[in-house]
Amino acid sequence: AGEAQCLSYTGCNFLRQRLVLATLSGRPLKIRKIRAKEEDPGLRDFEASFIRLIDKVTNGSRIEINQTGTTLYYQPGLLYGGSLEHDCSPSRGIGYYLESLLCLAPFMKHPLKIVLRGVTNDQVDPSVDVLKATALPLLKKFGIDGESLEIKINRRGMPPKGGGEILFSCPVRKVLQPVQFTDPGKIKRIRGTAYSVRVSPQMANRMVESARGILNKFLPDIYIYTDHMKGINSGKSPGFGMCLTAETINGTILSAELASNPQGQGAAVLPEELGQNCAKLLLEEVYRGGCVDSTNQSLALLLMTLGQRDVSKVLLGPLSPYTIEFLRHLRSFFQIMFKIETKAAEEEHMGGEKVLMTCVGIGFCNLSKTIR
Repeated sequence: AGEAQCLSYTGCNFLRQRLVLATLSGRPLKIRKIRAKEEDPGLRDFEASFIRLIDKVTNGSRIEINQTGTTLYYQPGLLYGGSLEHDCSPSRGIGYYLESLLCLAPFMKHPLKIVLRGVTNDQVDPSVDVLKATALPLLKKFGIDGESLEIKINRRGMPPKGGGEILFSCPVRKVLQPVQFTDPGKIKRIRGTAYSVRVSPQMANRMVESARGILNKFLPDIYIYTDHMKGINSGKSPGFGMCLTAETINGTILSAELASNPQGQGAAVLPEELGQNCAKLLLEEVYRGGCVDSTNQSLALLLMTLGQRDVSKVLLGPLSPYTIEFLRHLRSFFQIMFKIETKAAEEEHMGGEKVLMTCVGIGFCNLSKTIR
């Protein structure tokens, strides 16, 4: 595949998607005009940090960036893995980096064990809590499981200064299982975490009470943990937030989260208000429905694409713009098309419109995994 033609894109959008898919498909990539017209052109610090991370987990990648940082050429190497550390840029959450690692980790040569440092919970990227609660069970559905699959939060870090630390480890797999995941089932329980760092521990309890005030009307089995980290484990900036997950009888996990405004930015948020809004966001996600929540749609579609040459089906809620662009990228990198059928909401008022995504996997095989 050394002579696979180079794909060319313009603009800074969807940089992560393109780099991840280039790495998995082994196709070189050129991105031009990255913020070329702005006063401060070129790659941002968090994107440069992401490129360094990709360079760390691969072996033999060639990355060329021009002087202004507006053009990037990337020729992917082999996914190597092993034990690593990476300091993420505090301008984006660790979730920004972790989302892409979740896509790449199962196909490394050696099982990945990586320590990421930075902002664990912010208002932009999916927090580490949500990825731990939703993405790991999704990986298990595709046969990526074992004791070594875990996300562990050692320290929390809120923006703007961060100071959080997590450990992500993932086993490698030679092939993925195809999935038939079309019936989300009814919600049986709600779990969650209310966390507070460098503020009064009472904040977490106030969030829990207000969230329960809304959710208790719907079902009794609700348990929200409070997580108050002290001392060095609480990072460098104050803040609080909440992450809620609803689990169904068939093992679907839907999530929602909110975090307080970073110190010195925006108006102060009351913990009661945040708890209520987070509960409403969870209800919104339940209404959208599907078997995978909106944060993990693209991860599910990627794992379906890379499955064995067999049919995979997944029922999703309305597709997010990010996912739609991801489908276009899957077509250019892997020449794969999904069959998309819309399912109207049924008579029983089962929430919003759903989309049934069907594809035949490309039979991706992890060639670098050493056979023991």
